Amino acid sequence: MKYVVPKSALVMAVAMIVGGCANNTLPPAMMQGAIVDSNGNYIYRIGVGDVISVFVWDNPDVSGDYTVRPDGKISMALTEAIPASGLTTEMLAEHMTEILKDYINNPKVTVIVKQASGSMSEQVKLIGDAVTPRALPFKQGMTLLDLMIQVGGLSPYADGNNATLIRIQDGDKKLYRVRIEDLMDDADLDANVDLMPGDVVKISEAWF
Repeated sequence: MKYVVPKSALVMAVAMIVGGCANNTLPPAMMQGAIVDSNGNYIYRIGVGDVISVFVWDNPDVSGDYTVRPDGKISMALTEAIPASGLTTEMLAEHMTEILKDYINNPKVTVIVKQASGSMSEQVKLIGDAVTPRALPFKQGMTLLDLMIQVGGLSPYADGNNATLIRIQDGDKKLYRVRIEDLMDDADLDANVDLMPGDVVKISEAWF
């Protein structure tokens, strides 16, 4: 006699499998705040796709322009691939100096960003009810008004005066209310604010 599995049992088994998978959770993304100096000035971090110029004094064979690979590293003569993404030029110069000590006597290294793409963690992102929500590379002096112009302004359904700016400060997430509708519709420049690398602006839909 052939045994037939009841449909209800099959449905329950599938539900248990799916439910078990759904219980697996991923850790939250590691969001980095901007690096600033003692005066609060933004310090650029090297990103994937950046072209950096490395100058090793009295060693032209090692000096040159290097593109940061998709894995965040650069390939150069003498050494293995060196991590670069996420570092400042000063950090990378110090790191390279330590590595090159095994190959060069008393190396002196200078690193300059020749062409910047910006790391993903430092892009400014706008989500929600804008005309074209998207991520944009941060530029020194960038403001909320600059961001809104680049994304085409608010959508017709946006609650612009109840928008939220999310910023990572000292490893903590801070939320600030921003008044985008006043800024865009009334040219209220008091509602304009400076942006920092990694900022996320969220615009909710209005309740009519």
